[in-house]
Amino acid sequence: MTQTPRPPLDPDDLAALGEASTATITTQLFKHGLRNTFLAGLTCVTPDARRMVGEAFTLRYIPAREDIDTLEVYDDYDHPQRLAVEQAGPGQVLVVDCRGQGRAAAAGNILLTRMAVNGAAGVVTDGTLRDIEEISRLPLPVFATGAAAMTNLAQHHAVDLQVPIGCAGVAVYPGDVMVGDADGVVCVPRHLVPVIARTAREQELQEAFIVARVAGGAPLRGTYPPDEATRRAYDESRGALPATD
Repeated sequence: MTQTPRPPLDPDDLAALGEASTATITTQLFKHGLRNTFLAGLTCVTPDARRMVGEAFTLRYIPAREDIDTLEVYDDYDHPQRLAVEQAGPGQVLVVDCRGQGRAAAAGNILLTRMAVNGAAGVVTDGTLRDIEEISRLPLPVFATGAAAMTNLAQHHAVDLQVPIGCAGVAVYPGDVMVGDADGVVCVPRHLVPVIARTAREQELQEAFIVARVAGGAPLRGTYPPDEATRRAYDESRGALPATD
């Protein structure tokens, strides 16, 4: 599918999102009226590679049909699933719409190993994966609902690349930014990336200050959310204001 070129994202914005937690990012999106951005029900299956940030490269599955989805389809190297694996490269996260169905796997270790070698930024699916033990050792952030041994052809038919999809109940458009950590995955609409990245970075800094105060015995009242005195103390700690006697 031919895509209209998109203006590149600012690397500093992507770095800021990569440093922010998904909890922080969902809060910032909530402030902008977006309440359905967290892909609920997914967990990271690669414990050594949980942090993920990258642009969505989408793949859509529909229900399989027995007279079409046979093992012979993989003799065609232009099969949409294979094309997605080969084309999703550095800075991109393959997001697979499995309609929340997990009886058959969305993909397996060989395909994800190929993506790791190609330098992809991650894989996200609201379905399951096969060869989960091998996948768990990949240096590639991978998020799914769990494991299943059955080949994807038993339940899924790959039809479209780089089209808007639904994944775990969230609308994902090609080029949106997917961020993942130990809590799961959040989708940041591309046009909001510059706004969310800056405010997320600031929230992370402020909450680190608040956590330190709470850990030191400060009560929630006046500390979280911060009152004027706490905000002033935070600004002073950042050098934004001169210290007071």
